[in-house]
Amino acid sequence: MSIHKRDDILSSEITDENIYLGRREFFCKAAKLGFIVPGLKFGTAEAAGFLNLFSPIKPSALPDDKLTSFQNITHYNNFYEFGTSKSDPAKYAGMLKTSPWEVKVEGLVRYPRTYSIDDLFKTYPQEDRIYRLRCVEAWSMVIPWRGFSLAHLLKKADPLGNARFVEFWTLHDPQQMPGQNIPVLEWPYREGLRLDEAMHPLTILATGLYGKSLPNQDGAPVRLVIPWKYGFKSIKSIVKIRLIDHMPRTSWELAAPNEYGFYSNVNPSVNHPRWSQATERRIGEWDLRKTLLFNGYANEVASLYTGMNLRKNF
Repeated sequence: MSIHKRDDILSSEITDENIYLGRREFFCKAAKLGFIVPGLKFGTAEAAGFLNLFSPIKPSALPDDKLTSFQNITHYNNFYEFGTSKSDPAKYAGMLKTSPWEVKVEGLVRYPRTYSIDDLFKTYPQEDRIYRLRCVEAWSMVIPWRGFSLAHLLKKADPLGNARFVEFWTLHDPQQMPGQNIPVLEWPYREGLRLDEAMHPLTILATGLYGKSLPNQDGAPVRLVIPWKYGFKSIKSIVKIRLIDHMPRTSWELAAPNEYGFYSNVNPSVNHPRWSQATERRIGEWDLRKTLLFNGYANEVASLYTGMNLRKNF
């Protein structure tokens, strides 16, 4: 798979959204009808992975999950480093310089390392995954991400025996990120996961969407995506990943601990103090739909929280 850095992409190389969707539909139908795709023997693990790539949602497929348009994904964003309005990131994130870029992996690991963004592309092969994204403000999207499992990077770093949590840091540069001049949050933005959550195969570091490099307003050049948690947990423009032995304080938990807990799992029975979480509105649609526990990924991740009180540990 050919991967381009952001400044390498020519307009002629960008896949049109309709073509992207058409290819996906074609390969799904071809597979179901038993057509032969050169180089693939259906029924093998490789073929299964190929089908997953072009399926509407894998795993936990829903029959009415349609991809959110590229326009909506890139023009309706929460990225407070560029402003508090949903339209601010698209307006102001263009000033962010994403190359060169470095990501430090440090803390309780045997092999700490500083990656350039090019190193990340070369070391960890990118793949396409389609995940639902659920925001705490009761809106949602379905996004075709490009990236790689965070577990690959963490395994290479080799966590020490006392590592229990993973902490993430966003770039702190008020000149490039004007929203950081306003004390809406305690900057730089910080997020955290338990180590087992970070190592789960659904947890990815995303570097693109719709087959293109990640736009600045969506967290370029690399961001976290955890599909069973609320979207604010998906920290953007990451510069540091640190393994530690204690639960880190996260930015939204520091700002409003009565509203935002550490775990931030999608749970329709736990309302935000200012609105219900029982329903959501998919961006691009008018009708409300019921919110699914763990955002519909319960089969894959519920076992991570066996015995926990999910109302207390929100």
